[in-house]
Amino acid sequence: MQVTTEIVSSCSAPSPRPECFIFAPMILVTGGTGMIGACLLSDLAREGKQVRALKRAGSSMQIFELYFSSIPELRNKIEWVEADLLDLLALEEALQGIDTVYHCAAMISFIPEEAALMEKTNIDGTANLVNLCLGLPDFRYFAHVSSVATLGRKSGEQYLDENAHWESATNPSRYAISKYGAEREVWRGIAEGLPAVIVNPSIVLGPGDWKKGSAALFHKVKTGFPFYTGGISGFTDVRDVSAALLHLHKQSITGERYIISAENISFKTLFDKIAARLGVKAPSVKVSSWMSSIVWPLEKIRCMVTGSKPFITKETARSANSCFHYKSDKLIKTGFTFRSVDETIDYTCTFLAR
Repeated sequence: MQVTTEIVSSCSAPSPRPECFIFAPMILVTGGTGMIGACLLSDLAREGKQVRALKRAGSSMQIFELYFSSIPELRNKIEWVEADLLDLLALEEALQGIDTVYHCAAMISFIPEEAALMEKTNIDGTANLVNLCLGLPDFRYFAHVSSVATLGRKSGEQYLDENAHWESATNPSRYAISKYGAEREVWRGIAEGLPAVIVNPSIVLGPGDWKKGSAALFHKVKTGFPFYTGGISGFTDVRDVSAALLHLHKQSITGERYIISAENISFKTLFDKIAARLGVKAPSVKVSSWMSSIVWPLEKIRCMVTGSKPFITKETARSANSCFHYKSDKLIKTGFTFRSVDETIDYTCTFLAR
């Protein structure tokens, strides 16, 4: 793969790239066009850090532009590199002069036909990064963004912390399998000497692509979506995920994992809060587990006919009706504080109203 770069650095003279790298070690952020990556890039830019960001060819810059809308003067402080996590040569070039990596990139899909590619991207892509960073002579820090999906879940067990091991997981999603596999690669790297930390965010809320992911929940409520499920989960602000990554790095914490989750609330409560903030009617029709089990097969048939992607799948239907609580006591003990879900909803709705 040909690696293309847009270089904007503090090296004012038109000196060759390697000289800039030698005297100015940089931070690499993968997944810079996603919600967490874009938010982290904005925080790093505000701190005046020299940052390179990885993106795939053809990736939309919409979310990145959203997070830099209030700081347009810093937009060009990010050096963009087009590279795929599965392309070793491209990754090797992207890592030149890098001493810190924030690995935020991951493929997220609950569509069965995309599971194999997702597992390869998330697991092999992480393995490639870990292996290359282990070979860098002056490498200092690797932060891996995982998910609470990698925590083990026993039937009837509701409160989960960092000690909930995968071995107890029951019927995990293919996404969870891919993220667990990626985590194992990071733990392997740690065993081989990689200075790394792992964070496990719950459902991350914030401005993003209003048509998919957690940001779509806000758009659905705004447009009068009438349904809700009986599930309970943990929720956290995207700004807190970024802040936690920087917090752990500044404390030089390695060889550990941390759950990032501000509050545990029901989806009904979340939708009610969003609706109240937007001044619209809240979803009022409860979709039970048995109703979900009928809807997702019908949705699959519809998508086979129309060629579109499903709004609900077997895995998302099961997840939306599950009840799990996540504990962030370990992170809080390091001195970290969370924003409330109310603050997060207010922040996100401000962007949605634009």
